[in-house]
Amino acid sequence: MKASGPFNAPAEAGRFLPRRTFLQSIGVTAGLAAATIGGSTGIRAQTPMKAADPAFKIRHGRIRQSIMGWTYAPMPALELARLCRSIGLVAMEGIEREDYPAVRELGLEISLVASHGFVEGPFNRAHHAAVTKALREAIDVAVANRAERVITFTGMREPGIDDETGAKNCVDCWKQVMRYAEEKRVTLCLEHLNTRDASHPMKGHPGYFGDDVERCIGLVKRVGSPRFKLLFDVYHVQIMNGDVIRRIRAYHEYIGHYHAAGVPGRGELDDTQEVNYPAVMRAILETGYEGFVAQEFIPTWPDRALALRHAASVCDV
Repeated sequence: MKASGPFNAPAEAGRFLPRRTFLQSIGVTAGLAAATIGGSTGIRAQTPMKAADPAFKIRHGRIRQSIMGWTYAPMPALELARLCRSIGLVAMEGIEREDYPAVRELGLEISLVASHGFVEGPFNRAHHAAVTKALREAIDVAVANRAERVITFTGMREPGIDDETGAKNCVDCWKQVMRYAEEKRVTLCLEHLNTRDASHPMKGHPGYFGDDVERCIGLVKRVGSPRFKLLFDVYHVQIMNGDVIRRIRAYHEYIGHYHAAGVPGRGELDDTQEVNYPAVMRAILETGYEGFVAQEFIPTWPDRALALRHAASVCDV
């Protein structure tokens, strides 16, 4: 089933691939990627570009900040890693597995390991063998790189499969790998995605089954393992469901990872966007969460390094 909207890419484009492979699969050239992906502590307010601090470094560190590497393509992973180190981010994800060792040598952790894609997911039983194989392989990669989390998706709705059947299919598939995940002490994180934005292949995912945060929480509960959690992407939750802070408080025991980006444009965490990220970060801390929050905004500022410094300042509460 193809996603609707102007970016109808082939099914392979929807797979959760590292940034180089993903960008190649949807035909995004390096030039387009660069163009389109392309004194504040953040406690009191979100700061516009002209007031962002070019020398900011994380001071509080109560939020363990990471970055989703695909957003900064075509910047090489190690260059991005060095930028992260200079700011005080502690982890990376969404990069090629071949870069994991070098990133770890720089002192950064791998906050999330990729697995299967968000198009051909467990919603359809025909994909179960491929999904479980990909999850087991990703769990092994996580263990080898001392990572604790692997991402998973529901996949797209498909004709002839109703929602309850699709939900059961998802749960049955994930349960096949949960004992292995538990034995390896790796948590599978189900990402909730929005289906409203069809303007860009990574701003929204029309047709995705797990587009309602309550549905995703229900799936997490049905799997019934402490090693199966929700990936709470603030950007996607705000677009689809809203009431972000209340939901963080209500669902915190089921949340295993967070992503952050401006809403509605998936741009910087600045005052052109509607989410008050300092308040969101404080709410996350109040729940006792000790995992990672990954920056997954698509930079639009001419100075993309400054954009990351600013995002880090906003979240350093």
